[in-house]
Amino acid sequence: MTIRDIARESGYAIGTVSRVLNNSPNVSAAARTRIMDVVRRHNFQPNVNAKHLKLQSSFGIAIIIKGIQNMLFTGILEHMQSLVEAHGYVCMPYYIDEEANEVEQAMLICQERKPHGIVFLGSNLDHFSDDLAGLGVPCVLVTNSAASLDLPNLSSVSVDDAVAAASMIEFLYAQGHRRIGLIGSNPGISRPSFARLAGCQQTFLRLNLPFDPSKQYAYARYSMESGYAAMEWLLKHCPDLTAVFALSDLMAVGALRALKDHGLRVPEDISVAGYDGIELGRYCIPSLTTIRQNTDRLASRGIEILLHCIEENSSAVHEIVPFELLQRESVGLAHS
Repeated sequence: MTIRDIARESGYAIGTVSRVLNNSPNVSAAARTRIMDVVRRHNFQPNVNAKHLKLQSSFGIAIIIKGIQNMLFTGILEHMQSLVEAHGYVCMPYYIDEEANEVEQAMLICQERKPHGIVFLGSNLDHFSDDLAGLGVPCVLVTNSAASLDLPNLSSVSVDDAVAAASMIEFLYAQGHRRIGLIGSNPGISRPSFARLAGCQQTFLRLNLPFDPSKQYAYARYSMESGYAAMEWLLKHCPDLTAVFALSDLMAVGALRALKDHGLRVPEDISVAGYDGIELGRYCIPSLTTIRQNTDRLASRGIEILLHCIEENSSAVHEIVPFELLQRESVGLAHS
């Protein structure tokens, strides 16, 4: 008798059986009674104890995180881990380079660990294909929309990056800024950067603002160090900028330091805005104006959707989460 046998005989999902065996409160009385009847009838005894059962690798949810320095993902991951464990599963995080192929990693994980579901934090949609559908495992992409892929086992929860980025350009424009530089990842490999850049470019065009990507868009990885280098590149190639919009807060923090080191004041000489809303931005000097992604909502909906797909064989869901533009000290009126 195994946990799978109990699930089959009781008529409940494996996850529900695990929650009963681990004394989780997130189970209905009817389910608990039915499952425990099966357990007692077969005198089922988990190996050592229920905790040991929970830790079996074949009973986990894998979370693949792209990039090791992305503080936005750190907050989402922490919330997801608590939710996964509260529902009787074990969380298996895997960190990969931000330029690595996350679907290849998922295939390896399925071969070695046989998880019940996979969460992708960060992604390059070019990597997603029918190979993912062939895994037969429910997946959810968080912080990026997978609606356009139409893969039957891939759900997604995200902010509308293009709309959010456009709102920041509109805000900078309202503050009088007409020469705006951008710092972001390579849009060819980062779908969020692609969508955010598209939102910015559409708004530049609509507002009749000049934008030469060869001079006003600096490439960076998701790190403060890379944001620092990108800001220096912008100062060299487009010294008349009055504002910079970094497509992640970590890049923006690096840009703030670079400007300080070059003797420029923020926001008196140049304004800086970020994207993500990580806690670090609150404590910068000046505090960082940014687009805040609701990490609690992204995490909770991502796990809820995945569990419905695992336990109830639900269809893929694609959900958009609202964002918030936080007006702080790092953006001021454009200088004349």
